[in-house]
Amino acid sequence: MSEPEILIPHYLSDEARDGLQAGILDLLPDANLAITATPEETDERLPTAEVLVTGRFPDDRLADAERLRWIQAISAGVDHFDHDALSEAGVVLTNASGVHAEPIGEQVLGYMLVFERNIQKGVRQQARGVWETYGGRELRDETVGIIGLGAIGGRIADLADAFGMEVLGTKRDPETAPDAVDEAFAPEGLYEVLSRSDYVVVACPLTEETRGLVGTEELRTMPSSAVLVNVARGEIVDEDALTEALQQGRIRGAALDVFEEEPLPSESPLWDLSNAVVTPHMAGSTPHYYERCADLFAENYEQFVAGETGSMTNRVV
Repeated sequence: MSEPEILIPHYLSDEARDGLQAGILDLLPDANLAITATPEETDERLPTAEVLVTGRFPDDRLADAERLRWIQAISAGVDHFDHDALSEAGVVLTNASGVHAEPIGEQVLGYMLVFERNIQKGVRQQARGVWETYGGRELRDETVGIIGLGAIGGRIADLADAFGMEVLGTKRDPETAPDAVDEAFAPEGLYEVLSRSDYVVVACPLTEETRGLVGTEELRTMPSSAVLVNVARGEIVDEDALTEALQQGRIRGAALDVFEEEPLPSESPLWDLSNAVVTPHMAGSTPHYYERCADLFAENYEQFVAGETGSMTNRVV
């Protein structure tokens, strides 16, 4: 039986295409792999492709992909794919959840240390040429609440536990929470987690249920000494409500890598708030990114060719 045709399209950057190609061929040297660098090349290959490895796929191209059976997304978030259309067409969609776990876990740890050790205060003083001593705290005295104990949330829990923090979190099935979590709650336990946490980390996927999950009431539930960290999706947090809470000192601070609108508009008050750390949606970046995507793809590919699509890792559709 011939190998299914795999297409890595021009929708991805040169770096992404090259990295995925090298990683996939290293693991699957006999793979029938096509790489396209232009829209015209993609147009030519799309009708015969059975597998697509991509970061996006325009909805209006699905009709042209006559033989498409599986899309492996290289992102954890796949809300920009038309799930209903893919399901109706019989196309499996898998995401890259877990690929980002290590770098995002380290980024969250870094954010917490910035606030715990008052590093941002030292950076501002350095910029002004001011020598003025100040104090810091220790993470082992703090509690972190992780909203979404999936692959990313689980890695954050591991790192926080290694620093001696108390770890709380929410998970659809609390019984399957990672060992590093001291107490896990169902989604209905959100307010319990918020009220007890010094750091609240948003690490859940964006769904209709989680859109706007953290708003005015949720922020009021957090202790005034707490810090909100968002490494998930901007739409999960009500940005206006968060800005107001920061401006009024209702919470101590926020570390944000994602926003409702990206790039963050220049007129956003978040840029100028001394108690906000803003980074440009880069928490998942790592030199090992495409290597890990290729590992995940190769694992799923074996299930796909065996006809075991129900056993594929991170299946969304």
